[in-house]
Amino acid sequence: MGQQRSFIGSTYVRWRLLFPLMLVVNACVPASDPGVVSRAAFETPTSSLPPMKSFAAHHASPAPRSNNDLSLDFIELAFRMESGKDLTVFTRFEGPVTIRVIGGPPPTLGPDLSRLIGRLRSEANIDIRPTTAASANITIEAVSRSQIRQVLPQAACFVAPNVSSIAEYKKVRRSAQTNWSLLKTRSRVAIFLPNDASPQEVRDCLHEEVAQALGPLNDLYRLPDSVFNDDNVHTVLTGFDMMILRAYYDPALRSGMTRGQVASALPGILARINPRGTSTKARFVTRTPREWKTAVQGALGPGRSDGQRQDAAYSAIKIAQSLGWQDHRRAFAHYAMGRALQAGDAEAAHKQYELADLFYARNLGTDLHRAYVATQLGAYAISKGDGPQALRLIGPHIETARNRENAALLSTLLLLRAEALELENRSAEARMVRLDSIGWARYGFGSDWAVRAKMREIASLNPLK
Repeated sequence: MGQQRSFIGSTYVRWRLLFPLMLVVNACVPASDPGVVSRAAFETPTSSLPPMKSFAAHHASPAPRSNNDLSLDFIELAFRMESGKDLTVFTRFEGPVTIRVIGGPPPTLGPDLSRLIGRLRSEANIDIRPTTAASANITIEAVSRSQIRQVLPQAACFVAPNVSSIAEYKKVRRSAQTNWSLLKTRSRVAIFLPNDASPQEVRDCLHEEVAQALGPLNDLYRLPDSVFNDDNVHTVLTGFDMMILRAYYDPALRSGMTRGQVASALPGILARINPRGTSTKARFVTRTPREWKTAVQGALGPGRSDGQRQDAAYSAIKIAQSLGWQDHRRAFAHYAMGRALQAGDAEAAHKQYELADLFYARNLGTDLHRAYVATQLGAYAISKGDGPQALRLIGPHIETARNRENAALLSTLLLLRAEALELENRSAEARMVRLDSIGWARYGFGSDWAVRAKMREIASLNPLK
């Protein structure tokens, strides 16, 4: 499920590459072609499975942060593109923002969009509202994956400025009209989402691309609790993201302001929206060198042998060590090595996952990262027939997945828990947990066959079967 965003020409795209793709718990499922959404159409009308479940609305509180750190993050997010190109002026929508949906949206898109709009209004204080007018500031067009690939072969979904349809984008995509770096303000943006992916995939695209249409054009690996991060652990807007967007639309800012003007205004803005951050000690987290990013992408991206992946992961670890990192980036390098080793040496991979969890545990804002690692550690314990250990590893992270609205992760953890209960001869409990997992799996993985494939995959870990 992970999609990394990157600047290609004049358009931001998201392609499948990193962390959430690692929901697979065994070594049999490769990190697939980064442009391929490996989920089938989300619903089958005659499904024999239990009904799909959905999440209740909740408010996401940001982790404590120094306003000094927030200022540095905001400037780098707002004035630099992921390609490394600096932006000369600050841009956003001025005035109320309208958003519409066209094309062939799946049934879940409307409710998910309504929830997102509600959160943007209440948490980010953005005056955004739905419309059916063709003059909408943001147009979401739901099209097939094949239509997206005809335009951008590697894209799962993407966002482009100054257009309102994929047909219009095709005509002007190589022109100045769709170049983000030439914008002086934002007035019209289009988002192109797949309508034949799983509900969660569509929702994840929705959150990330709407956030980008409204705000930052950059991603920073140093942010542990944000969708503006290439590791794609978070795909639903976090408390940090809402704080950044709230600052983006503060009355003290306006399109056309320079970097210096925005930097001068930020202390007052952040003191209003994050008052406790004025007394929080700054961490001054270092920037992430491009060499580390390249190494991580080499370890987890497509088209490489196991040996090449291991070499790349080793480079990421060595760079992290040389820079003295003890944060989530160090953990992520070990996670990448675990993935690279898993097909050929499960024991060595397991040690890397344990190291990843160790470093994640030392850092705030990494609860979701640890939940992903727990799928690997729990799967290993089940494969060894150690039910009690698997239950200890999985248990603390089920509520994390639920709170972070990650149905694919939640269903995976529940299915693992069911197998661990089977190992403990607690079959009745296992059946109840497995039944609970299916409704979430239908949202997270989509079609009946995808849900059943995930169930078979995890059941195959159990040595009793």
